[in-house]
Amino acid sequence: MLKIEIESFCVGEVQTNCYFAVNKETKELLVIDPGAEAGRLAGRIEEQGYHPVAILLTHGHFDHAGGAKELSVRLSIPVYAQEAERETLENPRKNVSGMTGAAQKYHADVLVKDEEMLQLAGFEIRVLHTPGHTEGGCCYYIPSEAVLFSGDTLFCQSVGRTDFPGGSMGQLVGSIRTKLLNLPEYTKVYPGHMGETTIGQEKEWNPFL
Repeated sequence: MLKIEIESFCVGEVQTNCYFAVNKETKELLVIDPGAEAGRLAGRIEEQGYHPVAILLTHGHFDHAGGAKELSVRLSIPVYAQEAERETLENPRKNVSGMTGAAQKYHADVLVKDEEMLQLAGFEIRVLHTPGHTEGGCCYYIPSEAVLFSGDTLFCQSVGRTDFPGGSMGQLVGSIRTKLLNLPEYTKVYPGHMGETTIGQEKEWNPFL
């Protein structure tokens, strides 16, 4: 029986998907990609009586990382990102924060490695380094719940753009093929933009793959 409940919030100017991954048994909470609207997200957490544990960033672009610091301070929880993403987080040219406002630098408290297993909120979470959209982009896979948070690596019948600094279409498609398509086909995929999908659907219908 699955113990995860997922809430989705569309935040910021480019309509980024921020996710709450809630342990239904304990009300412990993981926040994935709070790109903006930290006050709104914090209000929802308080309203529902959730117990926040960590913020997980799939990558360092402004629309995914922009609200992380404020939410981290409000909730007193750490921010996680893949170790190869530090420069993207800290370099405004790479995190493209100047696209919609002042250039910003972002920060992660915990830098994780490819294939590292995280024990958070009662879940075992596998870190999958999937460079191509950014150099340190990653996905978070929860095997017991058959859930993948794919950020801007994999979308429903599409993939992330690769025209920003550090992007590579060849690398991105390679990451998806080697890291994601070997997951069970029933794995539900929660991407950084647009609607949900499954690994099986993408294997069959994604024109980039």
